[in-house]
Amino acid sequence: MNRQDIESREVKNRGSSSLSSSSYLIEDTETQWTSWLVPMFVVANIAVFIVVMYINNCPKHNDEFEGKCVARFLERFSFQPLRENPLFGPSATTLEKMGALESTKVVNKHQAWRLITCIWLHAGVFHLLANMLCLVFIGTRLEQQFGFVRIGVIYLVSGFGGSVLSSLLIQNNISVGASGSLFGLLGAMLSELFTNWTIYTNKAAALATLLVIIFINFGIGLLPHVNNFAHIGGFLTGFLLGFALLPRPKYGWLEQRNLPGVGAGLSSKYKTYQYVLWIVSVVLLIAGFTIALVMLFREENANDRCHWCHYLNCVPTSRWQCD
Repeated sequence: MNRQDIESREVKNRGSSSLSSSSYLIEDTETQWTSWLVPMFVVANIAVFIVVMYINNCPKHNDEFEGKCVARFLERFSFQPLRENPLFGPSATTLEKMGALESTKVVNKHQAWRLITCIWLHAGVFHLLANMLCLVFIGTRLEQQFGFVRIGVIYLVSGFGGSVLSSLLIQNNISVGASGSLFGLLGAMLSELFTNWTIYTNKAAALATLLVIIFINFGIGLLPHVNNFAHIGGFLTGFLLGFALLPRPKYGWLEQRNLPGVGAGLSSKYKTYQYVLWIVSVVLLIAGFTIALVMLFREENANDRCHWCHYLNCVPTSRWQCD
């Protein structure tokens, strides 16, 4: 069987041009994983939210200064007054107690664990629902294609990256949510598209679709009370991790072991540019985290070095303020 026959057979397996596993060539020997980690992340986030609401116990701790608890039939699981939390969730005090990100406590009280715990907390039902839907749609596809180890690493490290950048640039408010991790998955999808560019059957459609999703989400982050720095930090971390963890072997490389001579010219598993991107991304990741963590624990305010960065988090208009 010659190389042309192999390529003709594989080209028949091309799918549609949508941004999914069918938008690029898949070899018969390529492993397709069953997604279980992403559903576990969803279950874990929901379980944590239930525990937070149990501890919040609005009927007991609410002084009704901001109004009465919402959905009182839920008893201790009822929500804070809408004037206090319009997302149907717990109080800021409870979130802070449970591990919300607060820069001063991370640095001055040596509570670095908040950089991780905050990504498992959510401000309310709507916040939780939006993030979990995004996680299912984005994370499931990635886990099926690349396995739970790599996607788990991207999710957790990206969340950490979002927390670190938030701590450097937002020092007067608490922050919670899995948004940094979710944007990390979006960033990994983008770098995966670039590093595996040659195997996509409809590059323009895949790139355009992904960029539209990214820009819409970053645009939402410019609204008040949304931590866009977590989005940016998570996205940049995931983008670099995608180059390091998600490259695919050369087209035809997986079959060369079973068909001697067919892939004789494929001496290495990856293309040269994939190796270059891997090295550059790893160096940038190590350097970025090192510099950011040193600045954080030296109690530096990144806004002093970047006077315009606050506009990346919120743009003031005649209809709202960003303070």
